[in-house]
Amino acid sequence: MTRTVLIFGLIAGGILAAMMVLTMPLYLTGRLSSDHSEVLGYTTMVLAFLMTFFGIRSYRENNGGTITFGKGFKIGLLITLIASAMYVITWEIIYYGFFPNFADTYAAHAIEKARASGASAAAIEKTRQQMAQFKEWYKNPLINIGMTFIEVFPVGLVMTLISAGILRKVQTPVQYSNGRPATASR
Repeated sequence: MTRTVLIFGLIAGGILAAMMVLTMPLYLTGRLSSDHSEVLGYTTMVLAFLMTFFGIRSYRENNGGTITFGKGFKIGLLITLIASAMYVITWEIIYYGFFPNFADTYAAHAIEKARASGASAAAIEKTRQQMAQFKEWYKNPLINIGMTFIEVFPVGLVMTLISAGILRKVQTPVQYSNGRPATASR
């Protein structure tokens, strides 16, 4: 199980890290808008977490062709944790090494988005206060790590649940038909 989890976790994490590294220069130079980067980011997450499906399936096929939901969930969860850790590590390197003003940029974008949507002065002020709080929180490395983890982990968790449900396959007990054993898989 360890080998399967490591292989597919590292592949998923590599996909997430590569997309972040490749798109960050585009975002920093303004070629990729904040809204488009979110869509691209979450699409990449879904694609990367397809590795949970392939990892669970690989384990099932290499271990007698059966797997319970619980075992599939455990494998998928471990793959998700490895990939999420790689995502967080990549972001922390980018954030502290290349983009330490991310919180300021993100806050300015959120305030401008509220202003452009025609929000009232009170709503814009509320967004400004929320962004000031966000910037303060983001200075704390533990909160920064936690927010980054919460950004990616739920996507992997959903993909794990779906994959474990689809791929579960257990042997039914031996049943006798006309004096001969007959096995069936569900």
